[in-house]
Amino acid sequence: MGKNEVPFHRASINHQEINAVISVLKSGWWTTGPKVAKFEEKFAKYVGAKYAIATSSCTAALHLSLLAGKIGSGDEVILPTMTFSATAQVALYCGAKPVFVDIDQETGLIDCGEIEKKINKKTKAIISVDFAGQPADYQWLKKICRKNKLLFVSDAAHDLPSYYKNKIVGTQADLTCFSFYPTKTIAATEGGMVTTKDRKMAEKIHRLRLHGMNRDVWKRYTGNGSWYYEIADLGYKYNMTDISAALGLVQLKKNQLLWRKRQVIAKKYNQAFSKMPEIIIPGIKDDRQTSWHLYIVKLNLERLKIDRNQFIEELSKRGVGTSVHFIPLYRHPYYKKILHYKFSQFPNSEWFYQRIISLPIFPDMTAKQTDFVINSVSGISKKYRR
Repeated sequence: MGKNEVPFHRASINHQEINAVISVLKSGWWTTGPKVAKFEEKFAKYVGAKYAIATSSCTAALHLSLLAGKIGSGDEVILPTMTFSATAQVALYCGAKPVFVDIDQETGLIDCGEIEKKINKKTKAIISVDFAGQPADYQWLKKICRKNKLLFVSDAAHDLPSYYKNKIVGTQADLTCFSFYPTKTIAATEGGMVTTKDRKMAEKIHRLRLHGMNRDVWKRYTGNGSWYYEIADLGYKYNMTDISAALGLVQLKKNQLLWRKRQVIAKKYNQAFSKMPEIIIPGIKDDRQTSWHLYIVKLNLERLKIDRNQFIEELSKRGVGTSVHFIPLYRHPYYKKILHYKFSQFPNSEWFYQRIISLPIFPDMTAKQTDFVINSVSGISKKYRR
């Protein structure tokens, strides 16, 4: 295969998504309207949630979740080191302090055993992250949050569908936040969703996502609506568009099919890489089912003459797109400046970060492309084997 033959990701769309968008464009109603309402209804039913509120991004969903949970200035929010910056930024948006916790080396999930060491009188919430699509230990997290009267928010940006103890993720936390970014398992250009069983928090998020208005835009401009509205809260411009919702509705219908396609690729990877002593395959707990949003291998550096960065360069030369998920938050200049953590405080994260590579896994990936990635990883491993 030639250079750049296997991209890191490509969204899976066809005429159904294209026609859905065209239909919205022709309708004349592009912003938050009937498609968003329908997407919320279908999504809530899909994950078994009482309420689902669509937002402009998962970042917005997380921010509004903390606000609905009354997180504010002087509070502390516990979260894992290995996540995208948004998980920590939303705490800062609220005036709270993000408190980083080390991860489990096998899974990349927050180390539950380390959480209690970080809880004090200022702690008001825990944000767990379902890393690469594998759920965190919801049962343990719910228990610790109830014991300490903490808000439990799940960053489920990598989920859909992910399962914890045979139940789809979406109702296990106080608030669960999903992402519809183009690389996610449901691609809707942009967008997010909050699910919850708490009516008051759902109503709060619903208001806050559009300037704190007490009436929906759609309802104000329909025949049964009224032009009159009031600003009930200091809100934000965090609403989803009908264009994104139209894409989301089509992708939601396909979600199980797209998931099964990713599973086939992951299974093929696992079978091949488990035979390579230089490669450590993803560790998935027996009571969980990952969405396979990401397929992340760890390099057994003790068996290689090159490091992770050089391994990525070798893959790039062969035409394999990769990424790294993630750079630990405490390593970023901004968090170094405001939080003053030392790398040595997070030994598992350091070990993990130096070894991880995210390989291509997307529904439309062909068997030929999958084999090419496997052969490329194998070739590099053999070439630089100790």
